[in-house]
Amino acid sequence: MTIGDKLSEQARVRPETVALIDDAAGRTLTFAQLDEEVAKAAAWWRARGLKRGEAVLVFVPMSADLYVVLLALFRIGAVALFLDPSAGREHLERCCARWTPDALLAIPKAHLLRLRSRALRAIPLKVTTGGWLPGTTRWLAGVTAERVTMSDARPEDAALVTFTSGSTGVPKGAVRTQGFLLAQYRALAPSIALEPGDVDLATLPVFTLANLAAGVTTVIPDVDLRKPGAVDAARVWTQIERRGVNRITASPAFFERLIEEGRARGATLDGLKKLHTGGAPVFPRLLEALQALAPKADVVAVYGSTEAEPIAHVGAHEIGADDLAAMRGGRGLLAGVPVDEVKLRVVRDRWGVVRGALNAEEFAAECLKAGETGEIVVAGDHVLPGYLGGIGDEETKFRVAGEVWHRTGDAGLLDGQGRLWLAGRCAARIEDVRGVLYPFGVECVAMTFPMVRRAAMVALNGKRVLVVEAERDERLAADLSAAVAWAQVDDVRFMATLPVDKRHNAKVDYPELRRRLGGG
Repeated sequence: MTIGDKLSEQARVRPETVALIDDAAGRTLTFAQLDEEVAKAAAWWRARGLKRGEAVLVFVPMSADLYVVLLALFRIGAVALFLDPSAGREHLERCCARWTPDALLAIPKAHLLRLRSRALRAIPLKVTTGGWLPGTTRWLAGVTAERVTMSDARPEDAALVTFTSGSTGVPKGAVRTQGFLLAQYRALAPSIALEPGDVDLATLPVFTLANLAAGVTTVIPDVDLRKPGAVDAARVWTQIERRGVNRITASPAFFERLIEEGRARGATLDGLKKLHTGGAPVFPRLLEALQALAPKADVVAVYGSTEAEPIAHVGAHEIGADDLAAMRGGRGLLAGVPVDEVKLRVVRDRWGVVRGALNAEEFAAECLKAGETGEIVVAGDHVLPGYLGGIGDEETKFRVAGEVWHRTGDAGLLDGQGRLWLAGRCAARIEDVRGVLYPFGVECVAMTFPMVRRAAMVALNGKRVLVVEAERDERLAADLSAAVAWAQVDDVRFMATLPVDKRHNAKVDYPELRRRLGGG
């Protein structure tokens, strides 16, 4: 059984149910139609000589075409490669050297990258979607009546490979096998309460694949998702109402745009019954705003990462007055109960130090008690066991009695109820003569002030500095200092905009922030 097999199963069970709605392309596909297109596309790739284990570098935006391509490659056991074309020519060359593509599938504009990349020019089969260019094959040109209706893939086959930006060295390749994708779906489905008949506005491929496997209709947002924090929220709002969307899965930055739109309209989205957000810290203020935006919805924060999605989740209704008080008091950010499919432990924070293989007794000695803060480590079938070629494994993987565990790079603690609290990135911890301070404890407090849009706690030239994204206000600075007096903050600084990650537009980029502040 693979994730592609789950799609075929849905095509048999609910053939007339809509699977994908792509308003930008004017396409609506039922599960039966999608399965048919995938079958034709798989045969087309096979006719072009693509074999199991061979890879296609994909430069296609979020669209119905993208999922036809992905599922077709999965069906014949081929591999879809993804990388960030905006990262530059050297990044392209490095990634293609790590896993040499056998084919390139791209929109016409993306083919221009070949002009500055020798690696892309060397790819033998070049395919264009949405048109034709000299030296390329047009996508699905010459498609025949042949169909690939049965999957050739095996659970151990690589299916999807993505690369990090490589800003700190050689790009790490996250290799997801067919079996991994199925395990990820089985962990996601109960965590985000997937139910056939739902209509989900999904902003990330991992959730769309889970939707397709579960019989959930996916509406592809008719906006540019490369910058979630700058999407046209009015356009999204109209799409939600027109398409009868009753659930949304998106990053905090995407939801913040919708919240702003709702306030401007003086309106709510009463048709929504489920909202799931993650990919960045989800502070209580956002959950409260989402609940106001969609008063009839279950609002849930999902904690996870590229290597392990999901890890834990918490509903807005599960956060009580005592929890809010704890967050205001510096305990950190409540992430909720770990999902059943993951093993999670909090161990002594040794981030930056390689962990060797441990036996069960040695591992038990590393695990901390409830209430103690340390590194969060996880294991499970949907936890990435390693990176391409082992590059990155030494820093982030270790074995316990032969089982692979992943070091998330996050710090946190488990409380007496078994709930996970996040303290921040291990690499962002501050350690000086006053002791150890993790950023989320301070940032959670700062984020309770309505005037603060974002907050970051950093060490700068030997000082503890709280940086907030807000208009400069001496009274606000004094109030913030008083609220976090327990953290012994030396200074409060204001910035018009804090630097954030490119993917979700929501996570503070601490190294870039320190650079801007003059701290290296």
